[in-house]
Amino acid sequence: MIEISESHRRLLEFFLLGMGNLNCQVLSRFLLAFFLVFYCISGLSFGTELSVVTCGSVIKLLNIKHNVRLHSHDVRYGSGSGQQSVTGVSVVEDSNSYWTVRGTSGALCNRGTPVKCGQTIRLTHVNTGRNLHSHYFASPLSSNQEVSAFGEEGEGDNLDEWTVQCGGSVWKREEAVRFLHKATDALLSVTGEQYGRPIHGQTEVHAMSSPSQHSLWKAMEGIFMKPSESPAGSRTYGHPHTEF
Repeated sequence: MIEISESHRRLLEFFLLGMGNLNCQVLSRFLLAFFLVFYCISGLSFGTELSVVTCGSVIKLLNIKHNVRLHSHDVRYGSGSGQQSVTGVSVVEDSNSYWTVRGTSGALCNRGTPVKCGQTIRLTHVNTGRNLHSHYFASPLSSNQEVSAFGEEGEGDNLDEWTVQCGGSVWKREEAVRFLHKATDALLSVTGEQYGRPIHGQTEVHAMSSPSQHSLWKAMEGIFMKPSESPAGSRTYGHPHTEF
């Protein structure tokens, strides 16, 4: 697990701004993916005193029942919506399994603020900039509700919104949680169906109306944003909202 302070984040942003005419969002995403892959390969681990999932964090989500991580890539469904596919993979080191925890267009999520149980969020795929999305198309293998990745540079529509269901006041990193699609009241799920070519062995991710063991997820590897601290040492969540 990696935690990054607000000061380190600002240092990274300053470095990116100094890169001239390069597209800052594209470069930021590339560098983030590079460092995440490096940490996975090297096996480095850092302190984990932060016990909750916070806004702005970049995480992998593990489906506990099927032991696969939520994944996406620039491969579109051949049926249904034709949007970017979302799958589950068993490979721990895959950089295409990182998602940024963000607020919605109507409810900002200040970086470093713990995500509350019952809060509605967006999950933005780091490598493609598309949001976890669902709608009333049938999924390719099980004919449940299709889950896809949609939008450009983190901007999509209201079908990108998911409500975090957990047992306490905030989303704890060690806790199994569910994600309820706000528009359709369906839960992000995996039931084990596997694709053939071109994504052989990857597992279908879909949404289902009833809660079960198939819809339980846990935050795993990632960069967890820490709340900024005031000069007096007390924590504050009032800094401006910015995203990866």
